[in-house]
Amino acid sequence: MPEPFTPPSIVVGVDGSRGAVRAALWAIDEAVRRDIPLRLVYAIEHPGPGPVDPQEEARQLASAELAVRYAANAVEATERPVKVEIEILHGRPTATLVEVSRAAAMICVGAVGLKHFDHNRIGSTATALVASAHCPIAVVRGSDRAGAPEPGWIVVELDESPDSAAVLQFGVEEARLRGAPLRVLSSWQSRYTDVHDSHAVADGNRLVRAQLDRRLSHWKHRYPDLDARPVAVHGSVLNYLAKHGEEIQLVVVGARNAESLEELLGPTGSAALHNTDCSVLVVDRQRML
Repeated sequence: MPEPFTPPSIVVGVDGSRGAVRAALWAIDEAVRRDIPLRLVYAIEHPGPGPVDPQEEARQLASAELAVRYAANAVEATERPVKVEIEILHGRPTATLVEVSRAAAMICVGAVGLKHFDHNRIGSTATALVASAHCPIAVVRGSDRAGAPEPGWIVVELDESPDSAAVLQFGVEEARLRGAPLRVLSSWQSRYTDVHDSHAVADGNRLVRAQLDRRLSHWKHRYPDLDARPVAVHGSVLNYLAKHGEEIQLVVVGARNAESLEELLGPTGSAALHNTDCSVLVVDRQRML
């Protein structure tokens, strides 16, 4: 007998942290755009293989209910037209969310969970999901500073991987969804002899921008009101993101772009971007519904 079909939803991993609430609020637009539910999922992890003490089980359930209700109240307070679903499951958080991701349109998690206090590191659940989930993963950052009056940029990093077309499409959709400018960038390195040659660097930047312009032409023609610009980065993408961190709300990157993912989600990137609203959306064309 076939398994029952589970309609897609935008799933938010909830653990009672402020980061999880930020992820839930960030995910509202994703659910509204697709006209699908926003599903708040909490995973209760049992300490070991033996029987669970009933009092401890009751305490864990109460904590879970409090956490999902806290996130649901924050979503409902926005008065946005989104259907909120709450689900409390049993299992390890990462494994539970990986399983849930099989029928999800996107998984959203906070960059730092309840058990991680080092804001210079992405939480272990977020890191594991990027590698294992079956749908796009949003790792949502958020600072406590007042929001900028204008929407921050959506930045798409393109490389030569097979995911790049899907990454660009996702970036265009996010920019249109959020009414934000789109910046499409690609990095390149000088040859050793050209490092200090300003003319060689300028020529290299022009060549990269021209290549990006060709890739953007389809989307500019389709959406004439889209503010999309190519950006050539000579050197490190992370340096560019750190320099413009307060102007960026989201970076869209391919799951197979291992070097950039390591920079963005590793200690160096987290330290450079932790006090910004620069979230990361990881896209794999083979995992998209």
